[in-house]
Amino acid sequence: MKSKKVKFAVLAASIAIMAGLFAGCGSSTTSGNNTNSTTGSTDVSGAITASGSTALQPLVDAAQKGFSTKYPNASVSVQGNGSGTGLTQVSQGDVQIGDSDIFASEKLTGDKAAQLTDHEVCAIGFVVVTTKDTGVTNLTKAQIQDIFTGKDTNWSQVGGKNLPINIIHRTNGSGTRVTFTKSVMGGKAEKDSLGMTEDSSGAVVTAMKQTPGSVSYLAMSYMTSDVKQTVSAVTIDGIAGTTANIITSKDPQGSKYPFWSYEHMYTKGKATGVSKALIDYMMSSDFKNEIIAKGYIPMSDFQ
Repeated sequence: MKSKKVKFAVLAASIAIMAGLFAGCGSSTTSGNNTNSTTGSTDVSGAITASGSTALQPLVDAAQKGFSTKYPNASVSVQGNGSGTGLTQVSQGDVQIGDSDIFASEKLTGDKAAQLTDHEVCAIGFVVVTTKDTGVTNLTKAQIQDIFTGKDTNWSQVGGKNLPINIIHRTNGSGTRVTFTKSVMGGKAEKDSLGMTEDSSGAVVTAMKQTPGSVSYLAMSYMTSDVKQTVSAVTIDGIAGTTANIITSKDPQGSKYPFWSYEHMYTKGKATGVSKALIDYMMSSDFKNEIIAKGYIPMSDFQ
């Protein structure tokens, strides 16, 4: 009788252990404050925020549509407040994804950059743009540098009309500005006391539409048919900012047209849950046509 009781106890304990294991397999994984969870490979749920680059923002906004259809229980909030802000916020754990036109090491110091995981989702070309009233269609790098440092103040000095030059800068936290300084300005600083400064690509477009004789720089994703009615992209040293001229090298400095950068989506540590699902979706073959349609360059074009 005693032997039967022992066998029964062992059997009951085994059943309890197995039940616990199955329950553990059915639980969801979480990240942060339960805003980035997943209950399976196809059943992603939770809410995240992607913050940063306004150059990348139109593509992330576009990705939300197909992503929300595929994962109806997942929510993505997109904020465009500059690459520097996005990198700082993801480093501090305030957001789950930091969108950036530049490498984290170009903004963050010490171990902060090392703690982030880089996901290069695409590339983007940038262009120097002027209002159509300037009479200029091409500028050399030297002329662009003279304009943004304040040496040239009238379009007639660079082959255009007799019209004052109005510069529209980006803020120092802008990844687009960092790329412009590095690839076009040759490291020379813009003279911020001239003209005005805007904190986003969209604000630059609005300011240019309202400011005769203006000049600035924009991501190609903002050169929509509406914008092109009042704003034109100039060639740089006779070279246009086309995909064909950009993909001649994986390094911008080696490309025929150097004014471009990779678009990064940084996560703090390994991407998980909704963050991973969104990044995977944006880099999938299903989304490639949308990348091209929005004016970006798929990573596969560089292979």
